[in-house]
Amino acid sequence: MQPVAVTILMPCLNEAETLAICIRKAHAAINRSGLVGEVLIADNGSTDGSQEIARAELARIVHVSIRGYGAAIAAGIEAAEGKYILMADADDSYDFDHLTRFLDALDRGSDLVIGNRFQGGVLKNAMPSLHRYLGNPVLSFVGRLFFRVPVGDFHCGIRAFRRDAIRSLDLRTTGMEFASEMVVKSGLRNLKISEVPTTLRPDGRTRAPHLRTWHDGWRHLRFLLMYSPRWLFFYPGLFLTLIGFGFSAWLLPEERNIGTLSLDVDTLTYSLGVLLMGVQIMVFAVSAKLFGTRQGFLPKNPSFERAVQAVPLETGLLSGSALLLVGVGMGAYAVVQWHATGFGPLTATRMLRITLPSVAALLLGVEVIFASFFLSLLQMEQK
Repeated sequence: MQPVAVTILMPCLNEAETLAICIRKAHAAINRSGLVGEVLIADNGSTDGSQEIARAELARIVHVSIRGYGAAIAAGIEAAEGKYILMADADDSYDFDHLTRFLDALDRGSDLVIGNRFQGGVLKNAMPSLHRYLGNPVLSFVGRLFFRVPVGDFHCGIRAFRRDAIRSLDLRTTGMEFASEMVVKSGLRNLKISEVPTTLRPDGRTRAPHLRTWHDGWRHLRFLLMYSPRWLFFYPGLFLTLIGFGFSAWLLPEERNIGTLSLDVDTLTYSLGVLLMGVQIMVFAVSAKLFGTRQGFLPKNPSFERAVQAVPLETGLLSGSALLLVGVGMGAYAVVQWHATGFGPLTATRMLRITLPSVAALLLGVEVIFASFFLSLLQMEQK
């Protein structure tokens, strides 16, 4: 008996209206391809007779107790017997005749092949305008920017992949963001990703879709941010640090005027606050990257590892201590200035130009010292 070459996998939760036609189209596509294949339904607890329909149409069923699109697909991948897997929704919105397009791309060496509905055509009423012109383009742009993957339609529901390659990614999400996780982790692990045009038509259901626009859109965006400490933490932190330091250095010597606008110690206070926030966020960036790589969520980055190891705990402690000394020294200088007046009234703006940087240096010193300990803790090797 020949091994199964391709599995067509469909997640299913109460799809009785369209499941039979989808299974028939899937079987027909496999027959036209000339390959040995199977149709696998990952049932997520249907109560409308979908399971009986799948059996009647000669599809294999895997029962998935954990609710969610991602949970169903992940269980289907584990149960699939094919070397290649084509996944698609069971709502009759995707064209299974495009199977050979995906398989040809896999045969040419791709590990993950994603359909692009914007290249292949979105038929009238097939996609809500909010998804078509805002949600999908924005999230796809963010995905390309953060992870540099050549994908124009991040959330297309029809895609094909090498089963072993995708299983190696250890995909974990259970909801709609599973689609993003698959693309992101494939990019991070340097799998070969390609696209083929596909067509989206209105689904055949009379009920509302499972997809919740704002809820699932936020889950996709949240996932993209969580898997990119560089964009979530480092770039914002670096921007705030540079802006805060620049304005602080500019305002420290004296009051500044821009036209009729006067900038003095009040602006200096906020500038130093922005500087402190920026440094804190950059500490989060390094911590998140270390934690992600140690736990296997993010791939190891040799350059990053070398940079972190080049700054040992003792260097951080010395740097923090130096900042503390600067803060204490400036505080002592402020007391000397006060003593010179007989501990009487002082010019507020003059003294704040001493005390504000003193406090900022003390806070930064404490931040650097304890951040150094925390980062060293994250770097401890485990057996």
